[in-house]
Amino acid sequence: MTGNAKYPPLNLPAANLRLRRTGPKPEVWDMLRGKWLVLTPEEWVRQHFIRFLADTCGIDLYRIVQERQLLIDGFSLRADIVVYSRKGEPQLIVECKAAGVAITQDVFDQVARYNIRLSVPYLVVTNGLRHYCCEIDRAARTYRFINEIPRL
Repeated sequence: MTGNAKYPPLNLPAANLRLRRTGPKPEVWDMLRGKWLVLTPEEWVRQHFIRFLADTCGIDLYRIVQERQLLIDGFSLRADIVVYSRKGEPQLIVECKAAGVAITQDVFDQVARYNIRLSVPYLVVTNGLRHYCCEIDRAARTYRFINEIPRL
């Protein structure tokens, strides 16, 4: 399934994803939730990024939550990936887009809205090809881009 327009090779380490096709749509095994999901272009990026967090960054799977529901100003929103500390405190929000979706200011605004609720120190936005990581200074109400995801 890799190498086509919907599921291109990504700018992430190779991920050994379990894929199958039992009906009209391909599926990917979600190791966090223990179930098969329809493989969309965004899910392709999300599953690769989860593997990157676990395999390359060394984050234990139990600390990674996918599609974390958030209630903000009466709206129910979902953060693609939230990483928690070993003490259960949210540390990182990741917003994933399909490889063909440009990373725009709207995407950064989206992940910043999620942070209103979670107040994490790090935000990541990725489309699988380009990745942006920001460190948030809550006291100064500023942020700065950093070159890698810190050890969490």
